[in-house]
Amino acid sequence: MFERVLSFLKDLPSGGSSDRSDPDDVRIAVAALLYHVMDADGVRQDVEWDRMKAVLAGHFHVAGRQLDDLVKAGEKADQEAVDLYAFTSVLTRHLDEQARIELIRLMWDVVYADGVLHELEDNTIWRVAELLGVDRRERILAKQEAARRVPGAEGQAADE
Repeated sequence: MFERVLSFLKDLPSGGSSDRSDPDDVRIAVAALLYHVMDADGVRQDVEWDRMKAVLAGHFHVAGRQLDDLVKAGEKADQEAVDLYAFTSVLTRHLDEQARIELIRLMWDVVYADGVLHELEDNTIWRVAELLGVDRRERILAKQEAARRVPGAEGQAADE
């Protein structure tokens, strides 16, 4: 699964700018959404943090200072955003339907990295999926796939 996610991210456009503050930069939009969902429950788990950074590093071929800069840019963008539309609109313009579904899968993987699904994480992914035009069925399937990969994962209740 991790390889599939990296493959998805490798196909993303770079956003056409090397300026990390470019509001139309796909890299920052992805980093901001991953940061947002990781932080949605108010608890920053190391395993979620590590998963997010590994995905960003693998796709964008960054490490060290460059990776730190991308993560900080995503964090800053998330903190300054009024809503999630700022990020989802960028991704909707740049990604096809299948790539948007893969992003939702990636978000579930980050959320389930710690083995626990919090209702705020679930709600965040629901809102992002709606804004990206990912249908309910695809979102639920992605959630179930992510939960199955984590033995004993909490928060798997059939709420859908």
